[in-house]
Amino acid sequence: MSFVDQINADIKAAMLAKEKEKLAALRDIKAKLLLEATSGSGEVTDEAAMKIVMKLHKQRIETYELYVEQGRQDLADEEKFQAEVIEAYLPEMMSEEEVRTAAAEAIASSGASGPQDMGKVMGILTKSLAGKADGKVISNVVKALLNN
Repeated sequence: MSFVDQINADIKAAMLAKEKEKLAALRDIKAKLLLEATSGSGEVTDEAAMKIVMKLHKQRIETYELYVEQGRQDLADEEKFQAEVIEAYLPEMMSEEEVRTAAAEAIASSGASGPQDMGKVMGILTKSLAGKADGKVISNVVKALLNN
């Protein structure tokens, strides 16, 4: 079952169960997938779908943090719930230790020697760890390793 088919099946299940909040998050995913399909080749690959879902999840988390900062707990709770629904569709993320190991290997293979080589290392890691680790975590780990 493709990712798009899974989303459609989950939308139907949420409609039957009358889960309005979950349905809103799933419809947002489907809308972004349809937008991608119409702007591209007509078919969304699972890899492209994962990037879209990761972006939606990150947006929800950032909005949640913004609402908490502004004292709007009612809106923050809704964003947090939708982020949790979207998170169920994300692949298992790598731990910081696993990222650190991959970063050390990338630094060794690229011959990076200091902070000026961060772009070289980040280029290697963002391709190899796409969908497996957050870019912010990768950046922080690489920065720490190159500064030592």
